[in-house]
Amino acid sequence: MSSPIHTAHDSTGRKSGGVLDLLHSCMEQTIQAIQATGIATDTETARVRTVFERSVSQGEPLDLLEILARVQGTEEEHMGVEVARITHAVSQVIHPSPPLVPFAGKLIAPSAFYESFDHLHKVARALLAPILYAEDTDAIGTGALNPVAARIMADEILATVDRRFAIKPFVTSVRMDYESWTFLTRKHFEL
Repeated sequence: MSSPIHTAHDSTGRKSGGVLDLLHSCMEQTIQAIQATGIATDTETARVRTVFERSVSQGEPLDLLEILARVQGTEEEHMGVEVARITHAVSQVIHPSPPLVPFAGKLIAPSAFYESFDHLHKVARALLAPILYAEDTDAIGTGALNPVAARIMADEILATVDRRFAIKPFVTSVRMDYESWTFLTRKHFEL
């Protein structure tokens, strides 16, 4: 296993990224993490990149780790177990890694937060990293199937709120299980 991947946490003074820039960053960091784990061949990684880039160009968000499971031939009834295996492997090479929170799918969608921060709603949809809770702008949580997407979304929340209100909220990011993540992405983003 390769050395740990350290995800960037630059929230001091940077402008929030455009959605395409964030998606590109997520793809590159996730592919780097996949390669560090050794769970995919170079051919599979290239196919993941191609499918993801096509989904981005068509405006249809897909998760990189779910794509990998499908590229590796996972049948639908085994998708949750296989994605959990892939997510766990990727989380082992990302430091710090967002913890897995099994109850994330039971939290109420923060509609008012999405309305106030349309940019963050668009980023969350693109990254498939829904906002799990928002206590005004003081404490905000996000989660995703992909730990890289969760971390990028947390950084974007921090930068956006700081830029608008000059405050740094307490932001958490977590990993979600496949079933909770699927449920919330449909609920939050009508996918």
